[in-house]
Amino acid sequence: MDKSKSIAFAILAAAFYAINAPFSKLLLNHIGPTTMAALLYLGAGIGVGMISIGRNKDEKLNKKDLPYAIGMIILDIAAPIFLMLGINLGLSSNASLLGNFEIVATTVIALFVFKEAVSKRLWGAIALITLSSILLSFEGTDSFRFSYGSLFVILATVCWGFENNCTRKISGKSTYEIVILKGIFSGLGALAIAFLKRESLPEIRYIALALLLGFIAYGLSIFLYVRAQNTLGAAKTSAYYAIAPFIGAFLSFVFLREKLTGMYLIALAVMISGTVLVVMDTLFPDHAHRQRE
Repeated sequence: MDKSKSIAFAILAAAFYAINAPFSKLLLNHIGPTTMAALLYLGAGIGVGMISIGRNKDEKLNKKDLPYAIGMIILDIAAPIFLMLGINLGLSSNASLLGNFEIVATTVIALFVFKEAVSKRLWGAIALITLSSILLSFEGTDSFRFSYGSLFVILATVCWGFENNCTRKISGKSTYEIVILKGIFSGLGALAIAFLKRESLPEIRYIALALLLGFIAYGLSIFLYVRAQNTLGAAKTSAYYAIAPFIGAFLSFVFLREKLTGMYLIALAVMISGTVLVVMDTLFPDHAHRQRE
């Protein structure tokens, strides 16, 4: 596949994931947050499972991979539940931008738990993204009342930060199998929690819409991301994927008519600066950092 097509796939992967927050916000009017999280992952697992028929020839997971696979699934049960609670309680635009805190969580966990090297440039990005996340976590410039919606989104990104590090340990195995495991088992786990919480079962049409959204925003996004990686490599693909939160925030303003606030614009500028540093660190790592890697 040529590079231009791969770049298009990477941007599409980011765009597909970006629709998650604003369209989940709409569906949460008809579906409980835990049920919604379950349906999103089930949609991803079922959809990618159908795509994988006759194509899954990569190395399968084995017993040594089991602890990381179980950790990945448990964290993938918790993360989308926290995210749906955050979107339900707060603004979709805030949730979209706060998604970039996953970069911070993943990097810090990789450093302290998995002992990976972190460059000075990436530490600068972590500081900026953290500052932006703090700004987005308060409900207004005239009040220091903490937003519980933002707190739940940050908890989701921390879960995904741990999950990213678990997935990294098994990333050399079948991507199809990993996504299917994530989707089916994480979805069933969240669905069991929804039943325990006695969330009401939504109408069939909303179930179908949630499954479709999960297939596109989670399943298809990951599928296109992997396809792009085959040509561009992980670094460049990740850089293109960093645009997802900003697309999500834009869609929130267009479709949900969420208002632009001064605090949001300040946080947006800080978040963009942090994301630019992440992209630069990904595409143009300094010499010392390359040696450590």
